This record gives sequence, C-alpha cells and structure tokens, in this order.
Amino acid sequence: MTSPKISPSAAKVLFGFHAVGVRLKTAPASVIEVYFESTRRDARMRQFLDRAREAGVRLIEADALRIAKLAGSHGHQGVAARVQPLEQARSLDDLLEQLEPTGEPPLLLVLDGITDPHNLGACLRVADGAGAHAVIAPKDHAAGINATVAKVASGAAETMPYFMVTNLARTLGELKERNIWVIGTSDDAPRTLYQADLKVPVALVLGAEGQGMRQLTRKTCDELVSIPMHGAVESLNVSVASGVCLYEALRQRG
Repeated sequence: MTSPKISPSAAKVLFGFHAVGVRLKTAPASVIEVYFESTRRDARMRQFLDRAREAGVRLIEADALRIAKLAGSHGHQGVAARVQPLEQARSLDDLLEQLEPTGEPPLLLVLDGITDPHNLGACLRVADGAGAHAVIAPKDHAAGINATVAKVASGAAETMPYFMVTNLARTLGELKERNIWVIGTSDDAPRTLYQADLKVPVALVLGAEGQGMRQLTRKTCDELVSIPMHGAVESLNVSVASGVCLYEALRQRG
C-alpha cells in the first residue's frame, strides 16, 4: 500500500544509522529521501546504502555540514533522512483495550517532568527493550519526539507508543479504574522495588532526576518504592532507573 502524499513542510528528519535503518526496515514507503556523507566509505555505510537501495529510496550525496544542518546535530554518523511522519493511530485507551483479550498484563512507563530529549530517547529505548506497552508523559512537562530523541532511541521512537496526556493525574486515575496498579519511585519510600509485585498490570512512574515526581503525581500513586542505592551517589539517571524498574518487572513476569 502506498503512503499518502504529504507536503515537504510536514516531513520530519531522522538521523543516525539506527533511527534511519529502523524506518527503512519497518516503513520504507514513508522515507522521502536519504542524505549520506559521500566521503564515508566504510563497511557500515556500504551496508546501510545497500539496504536503502533495496528499499528503493532516493539517495542524495551530501557533506557532513549539510547533514548536520538538516539533522540539527553533528552526531548524525553521516546519515539523515526526510520521512513522512507515521500516524500514531492508537490512543492509550485503544491500546489497553487491544491488550485485554490477550490476557497480557499491561506494563506502562510514566515519565513526569522529563524534558531532556536525550533522557527521553534513552527511556524509549529501554522501554522497547523490556517489552513495555507504552510510555506516557504530560504534555506540559515533557520532551516531545524530535530528531535527537529518535537518534538516542535507536529506532524505538518508531516502535514504542508515546502518549502525551493533558492531565497526568487524571490519566493515572483512569489507569487505576482499569485495575492497573500505579507504582511511583521515590528515594524516601518505605519499600524497595524488589518488594513490589510487578506481575500484575502496572504503571511505573518516574520523575526527573533530583526533583522527582510532582506532588500531585506522587499523591495519585497506589504505592511508592525506592531503588536501593549503596554507593556515594544519591540517585540514578531517569533512563537508568527506568531500565532497573522495567527489567525487574520483566524478570518477575518470567
């Protein structure tokens, strides 16, 4: 099925081998054109260009500066692509309703106050790796998906549903109505992550490093848990903490 035509102004930019490579693999028809650094001739670039040619996409030779301007970053690895945005057809409600008949307990990652695109990209990547069903964030206290997020996520920004909600506390309340247990992380929680039952339908809530969750978000949680810290540092980066929590859920679920 051919992708609908869209105006150039509606196109988005992906950069880096992982982000562009995943789009070529999962939705090649959505790739408008790929820019590649003509002076780079190593094996990784050759393999990437072979994949792009197999997908039938338009290839454009460019220098590193032009690609950096297109990507808005010098960390492009010599590759960038203009692509049609993929529609996020499903709402959070739709996703949860589709999960119900499978009997698989939902595993959701909720990020409160994560505004750094590098942190968001890393969280999306770890959520994808751990098999989470979605990542949720508030519209007014969160980073959106941009080229930097997609690059850091290494393709997970294309595969992991990311829902930005108007009112996070209300959304958490709606999850609770669906019998999803809302567990927040806090340094001062009386119980540790490893004492929590993560086999049930669960939403794991993490706040920004240092300040943590907002007070209303914290009050909305069913339970608070801590990640044990035995060294000199007081807290983990949010993407690392997300990985610890999600993979503990994965371990418990067997």
